[in-house]
Amino acid sequence: PRTMSGRVLRQLTKLAIIGSGPAGHTAAIYAARARLAPIMFEGFMAAGVAAGGQLTTTTDVENFPGFPVGIMGPELMEAMRQQSLNCGAQIITETVESINLQQRPFIFNVADVEYAAESVIIATGATAKRMDLPGEETYWQRGMSACAVCDGAMPLFRDQVMVVVGGGDSACEEAVFLTKYASKVVMLVRRNKMRASQVMQERALANPKIEVMWNSIPLAVLGDGKFLSGVSVQNTQTGEVAEVKAKGFFYAIGHKPNTQFLEGQVETDESGYIITKPNSTETSVPGVFAAGDVQDKEW
Repeated sequence: PRTMSGRVLRQLTKLAIIGSGPAGHTAAIYAARARLAPIMFEGFMAAGVAAGGQLTTTTDVENFPGFPVGIMGPELMEAMRQQSLNCGAQIITETVESINLQQRPFIFNVADVEYAAESVIIATGATAKRMDLPGEETYWQRGMSACAVCDGAMPLFRDQVMVVVGGGDSACEEAVFLTKYASKVVMLVRRNKMRASQVMQERALANPKIEVMWNSIPLAVLGDGKFLSGVSVQNTQTGEVAEVKAKGFFYAIGHKPNTQFLEGQVETDESGYIITKPNSTETSVPGVFAAGDVQDKEW
């Protein structure tokens, strides 16, 4: 049967899951075991990230329970994907372009096909903000990262100088964390003050291994073609440019929740994170639920 728009109405499902990070796969496993026959739309390079979410962009994951010697991020996500399939979930490697939440069943446009779902779980996550500096494409995951907690302990960074970009709570937290491994951590703060809470600022400023470069922005990342070796830094007051020798570069300038495709149909906060009811995954739209980073601006 064809719909009014000429698309083929491919499938009606009890439950559709949008997103394929840990939250999406957890939902898929539980829903499939409850015989809801969920369909997961895992995305095709959605928000510039492979299916499996942010963990696919990292290497060694050492802080996930059950893996005493660590596991590679992509490997962990592949295992979650296989578990979802084994439990009976159907996975479609397409990105949800838009969704109509004004009526039930909810209608999805995916590629040239329409799907209809009685309920929806949104688990599209949040993407770390990056500056797309010159050299970033070459040195991403070769010294550059947006997750100090994920990547900071790698042997590559031991006893080396590391750079953290940002002046908020997460930047301070990541800088302090990195001092466990680094010889020195240089924080690049755009203004002459931080926006971090007083407590976090004091913790960072009191740490002898942390050096703050105020009024400073990165212009480019430098290296030998294989690994990062430094950062070109500009002073925003004087315009002066200097090179900071470093083996690690970490963005800590916030995250952007992947909620644009919802076009305001679900209640979000001012940053775009979905608001869920207290102690619940329910959103402002009955039948629509949210899980993971897309509704959690804290973690």
